[in-house]
Amino acid sequence: MQNRTHVIKRVLPGSIGEELEIEAGDRLLSVNGSRIEDIFDYQYLLQDSYVEVLVEKPDGEQWLLEVEKEADEDLGIEFGSGLMDDYKRCCNKCIFCFIDQMPPGMRETLYFKDDDSRLSFLQGNYVTLTNMSDHDIDRICRYRLSPINISFHTMNPELRCKMLNNRFAGEALKKADRLYEAQIRMNGQIVLCRGINDGEELAYSIRRLAEYIPVLESVSVVPAGLTRYREGLYPLEPFTEEDAGKVIDMIEGFQREYFSRYGCHFVHASDEWYILAGREVPEEGRYDGYLQLENGVGMLRLLTDEFDEALTRRLAGEPVQAAGELSIATGQLACPYIRRMADRMTEIWPGLRIHVYPIVNRFFGESITVSGLLTGQDLLAQLKGRPLGSRLLLPENILRSGEDVFLDDMRVKELEKALQVSVNIVKSSGNDFVDAILES
Repeated sequence: MQNRTHVIKRVLPGSIGEELEIEAGDRLLSVNGSRIEDIFDYQYLLQDSYVEVLVEKPDGEQWLLEVEKEADEDLGIEFGSGLMDDYKRCCNKCIFCFIDQMPPGMRETLYFKDDDSRLSFLQGNYVTLTNMSDHDIDRICRYRLSPINISFHTMNPELRCKMLNNRFAGEALKKADRLYEAQIRMNGQIVLCRGINDGEELAYSIRRLAEYIPVLESVSVVPAGLTRYREGLYPLEPFTEEDAGKVIDMIEGFQREYFSRYGCHFVHASDEWYILAGREVPEEGRYDGYLQLENGVGMLRLLTDEFDEALTRRLAGEPVQAAGELSIATGQLACPYIRRMADRMTEIWPGLRIHVYPIVNRFFGESITVSGLLTGQDLLAQLKGRPLGSRLLLPENILRSGEDVFLDDMRVKELEKALQVSVNIVKSSGNDFVDAILES
């Protein structure tokens, strides 16, 4: 294994690291005589109540520090990367890859393709298994890292090689067998491409994946996102309303079978299928605890139910006076549900006037309907000159995480200035939606 040293970026005040006089710029060489590959080695080796930590000062002097502490207590030192290692780059060229469909000229980080099992555990990212070595699998099993989220796409090995443009992609499926044997919890994903892995291929994949129940806890089926930047890429067609209905019917058939057999629904259609088919999203019980929420499975049902509960609590409490004019902008996918909730509130509080605007994604293409991929420039172009009232409400996922910047680098303040309206960012829950509307 490659020798690694890790530069310490920060030492937390009052921490064990500060007491030991470890400083930013020092290098961590080993813990208990073992070299550290990444954050998982580091955390695993620090679980003991007695550890020996070897650090190197900037002048080359090495300190061997003996540490007595509570089991699992951290040293309070931070490194430049949360992984203590470089992110692993994806080695595939999937026929549906969204990053390959990005327009030129955006910030560099948006073009990075990761395929790192460690990010699957830490952040919920999906991995294809093609970038994982036997050593990676061994470490996942040894450290009991779970759940691991896997992009299966198809269980047909030859078709998987074609879809991922990787001749090893079919063989990589065997790594799921090792995770299953080690009882490492998994969640799966199938990105569906029209005429490629749908129909009987989808049915075959679902049946094969069901063999991993209960270790494989859920599988989501989502349509491939197609932007307008597909020149020179594999020719893919969007799904139709009829197609979406067939996908839903197949998945719901499997849900009934697996619920009667295993007590779980296992396979789930993302919200986009129901909107495209013109059908109501399923009831809460069919989502098995929302295991695939971050993949767009059940978000609209959860939002609606939370809204209903929050509204009921409000009406059961002290009387609320609400009036005024405001606006909401969202993606086309969620708009019918947002409009329905807004109408409910204006029926209860006639003094409220709420404009709900579905924003068409001109930047990526009209087939992209989620709010998380809207840009500031599309918001500005489509809201300019329209009645907005005193406030404009936007969903939190429209911004870069933890910042006030849209995907195209426009800032919230710029949008406020251009539209001459106060912009309020609303968190994703139904309760936050009610609170934001009733805010005076």
